[in-house]
Amino acid sequence: MSVSPVKRQKMESVLDQLKHHTTVVADTGDFNAIDEYKPLDATTNPSLILAAAQMPAYQELVDDAVAYGKKLGGSEEEQIKNACDKLFVLFGAEILKRIPGRVSTEVDARLSFDKEGMIQRARRLIDLYKEAGIGKDRILIKLSSTWEGIQAGKVLEAEYGIHCNMTLLFSFAQAVACAEAGVTLISPFVGRILDWYVANGDKKTYEPSEDPGVKSVTKIYNYYKKFGYKTIVMGASFRNTGEIKALTGCDYLTISPKLLAELSKEYVKLTPTLSVKEAQACELEKIHLDEKAFRWHHNEDQMAVEKLSDGIRKFAADAIKLERMLK
Repeated sequence: MSVSPVKRQKMESVLDQLKHHTTVVADTGDFNAIDEYKPLDATTNPSLILAAAQMPAYQELVDDAVAYGKKLGGSEEEQIKNACDKLFVLFGAEILKRIPGRVSTEVDARLSFDKEGMIQRARRLIDLYKEAGIGKDRILIKLSSTWEGIQAGKVLEAEYGIHCNMTLLFSFAQAVACAEAGVTLISPFVGRILDWYVANGDKKTYEPSEDPGVKSVTKIYNYYKKFGYKTIVMGASFRNTGEIKALTGCDYLTISPKLLAELSKEYVKLTPTLSVKEAQACELEKIHLDEKAFRWHHNEDQMAVEKLSDGIRKFAADAIKLERMLK
């Protein structure tokens, strides 16, 4: 349905309407996109940093990171690791100049099954931000939502006051364990869930309300609100604007520049689909998951098992490409 030019002037874009109900986060390492769409927060990951680091505009940050790695010395491997951490922080620091909120910075996906390794790397990133004059209140450390990652998040939050964003989240079991761990924020992946169902089932298209990724995030949101968990639900990895509109009212949504552009050009009335009031009335039962129960429930969800391992491999592969580029 097209809107007349006169009416359009009075009406807000879908993106502006969305911002009334949901905190909009930019899913990018590109500063220009952040300047254009003015999100509250921003998220990065190895794939996004790799893409941004290959743009000529950001060559200076890459050079600074390499110089930092060399200055600290040690083996070539140590120098590259230090340069990588520094590059993530340099991008994060630049992004923070452009947004009022927080930036998410990811711990190396190759540590996804190493609880202590993730804790050490997270603390190192926070130290690097501190050296850059940025307090930990403006940073979310991204960890894979493996059992080890969730337990690392629990320790970082409780013992060090470091806020965590649990990523690569596909199963309800992962969401329950994150809530019980008391992490700051989770990033359930919408589009990647849809990808799996399209690839593995007969149905190739879904209405937004029937989209398996949308249904997954809706259930998680309702569960958190019904039982009073403080953890923020941030829908992520969208394939189309229909998925985004179907999750209006979710705490946060992290959106790519391409989809932000589409939402900013669309003029239809947006109605919230998620609300605390409706969540509190839903029929969900509270469950508790120790490690054995978590592993069993997560394992029962074939999609989640496959997408979690696939996501870790892809982020790890991009981390390796980034290291080669710095080398």
